Amino acid sequence: TSAFASLMASLLTFGAGFVTRPLGAYVLGHYADKHGRKPSMLLSMLLMGAGMLMLVLTPGYGTIGVAAPIIAVGARLIQGFALGGEVGSATSYLIESAAPEKRALTVSWQGASQNVAATVGALVGLGLSLILSDTELTAYGWRIALAIGASIVPFALWIRSTLPETLHKAEEPDEVAYTGLRGYAKVLVLGFVMIGSGTIATYFFQYIATFGQTTLKVSTPVSMAAEFGTNFIAVASILWGGWVADRWGRKRLMVWPQLLLVLTIVPIFLWITQSGTTVAFIAGVPILSMLSNPQYAGVYAAINESLPRAARARAFALVYSLPVTILGGTTQPFVAWLLHVTGKPIALAWYLTGVSVVGLVAMMLMHETSPRHKLTPPQIGEPVPL
Repeated sequence: TSAFASLMASLLTFGAGFVTRPLGAYVLGHYADKHGRKPSMLLSMLLMGAGMLMLVLTPGYGTIGVAAPIIAVGARLIQGFALGGEVGSATSYLIESAAPEKRALTVSWQGASQNVAATVGALVGLGLSLILSDTELTAYGWRIALAIGASIVPFALWIRSTLPETLHKAEEPDEVAYTGLRGYAKVLVLGFVMIGSGTIATYFFQYIATFGQTTLKVSTPVSMAAEFGTNFIAVASILWGGWVADRWGRKRLMVWPQLLLVLTIVPIFLWITQSGTTVAFIAGVPILSMLSNPQYAGVYAAINESLPRAARARAFALVYSLPVTILGGTTQPFVAWLLHVTGKPIALAWYLTGVSVVGLVAMMLMHETSPRHKLTPPQIGEPVPL
């Protein structure tokens, strides 16, 4: 009976999938560090497919009552567990399979592939919204989208089964940039803050379609077109960031785009909300997405290059999954609540600016790990360069 309560309930069901991410990160990350990246990635994909099929096949509330939302939340918990373990083994695999001079570009596919998936998802949503009515989308259209996603699982399993293992590959001399308890603690804390800032931005932008429809009152196709553009440009942006990070260094690539993002969020949001035009909405949001993505190629590379291979999958999975759990699952409900309480869309811009400033500080404190740019401490007996 309440549009706001209905929206919050659906967002919290989505957020339930984040609860089990740290558990998946610990269990599957440990499995990847002990038995290999490849078997862990195969297991996580199987679990993700199972969760998707559960959502596709579960009857609605009108048919089985309260069991429907219980099963839906259970499916999201399985997906969260799978994704929590996936990110550590997959990112470790990318770092370990790359040539030293191409690590940032290679690991940037961790973020780029997420945006490829989100782009395709938005495109599917756009296509369904053009073909089906709102009633049909609510009744069964969303099941079609999830079924398309589940159909990819067999292909993904085949691809992963052909990959060579990297766990037992000899470690490169410069692969680990930091050692010691204090060094690792610094990496983990700064990694948590940087990924936490990026997580809020990611799920903020994934809320854009809902924001366009519920707050700006634009049509569903326009909202989905904006989300498609946001995700599409993010793919090119983060890959460009990986290419640059291999040439300029991780730190410079992190700091400068993040600073530019901090300075432009409020002006662009004012343009979107005050002009009220479709052009402003479809163009403004992708511009912000373009500025918020390249730095994370440097973030992923810097964190992984600072961790030893024997614990890399689990450590990175936890550094990634904990902020995603705490902040990713709550970002969209919080944004919806903030809009409901303030009634002012510009409040979202100030919120995102504050979060981005926190991420910028962490990026400035992070050390350089690029093989081309990091400073190697002199060994005992060597002359210290002036």
